[in-house]
Amino acid sequence: MTDELAFRREAAAEYDHAFSHVSAHFVPFLLRAARLAPRQRVLDVATGTGIAAEAAMDVIGREGSVVATDISPEMIEKARQRLGRTPGASAIVEDGQALSFPDESFDTVLCHLGLMFFPDPARGLSEFHRVLRPGGWAAASVTTSPERSYNGTISLAVARHLPSAAAAIAHRFSLGDEGRLRSLLEGAGFRDVDISTEAYRFTLPSFDAYFGPFERGGGSSGQALVALPEEVRRAVREEIRRDLRDTGGPIQIEVEIRIACGRR
Repeated sequence: MTDELAFRREAAAEYDHAFSHVSAHFVPFLLRAARLAPRQRVLDVATGTGIAAEAAMDVIGREGSVVATDISPEMIEKARQRLGRTPGASAIVEDGQALSFPDESFDTVLCHLGLMFFPDPARGLSEFHRVLRPGGWAAASVTTSPERSYNGTISLAVARHLPSAAAAIAHRFSLGDEGRLRSLLEGAGFRDVDISTEAYRFTLPSFDAYFGPFERGGGSSGQALVALPEEVRRAVREEIRRDLRDTGGPIQIEVEIRIACGRR
């Protein structure tokens, strides 16, 4: 998988500051799409800091179990801290495109805002299908476009100054196309595929409250940002400030995601 997925310590440390409120809003839609129910055995792929895995435990209860996986050891370290000693919860380093679990190991597979980072999403979805029991559901959420992504405008600004990043950014948002997303799930063998769209407008108290975690290297956009020369970082900051029409008060970010689910 790509280096972009192997988040360094700074990316993991700031991830929750940047994205936890976004995930807290959208994860319940993902869990409903996955038909999550008590006592299920759940796999959460590309768990990040374990936000979806923690929410899943609240639904499946003590008689269920969640295995949270991510390719980044730093993210898994954060996920273990979040999940703590919760009975039935574990977090391990795994490549979502080459899962080590036996066939038909799980009742449900979740992937919240992670599939779009896979170099080969079709391969990842085939793995989701393989580890599901017959009749089990998988659900994945993806961003729709840079303009309606929480950090998409930052990625676009970085690409304007670092053209080599443009291809990765285009790949990240390619799954926002509903037809392609449906085709990928059906191609992986999923039945009863359904795709829904959810949107929400987030209000942040200030521009710094929004941009600060990315300036400190949070997430993939933050990692790309901190790799730029200082003068370019300042230029990107001003571009984003103008794009968001910052006047010193609260700012709003419109976010839209697609949730795709299918049954094995």
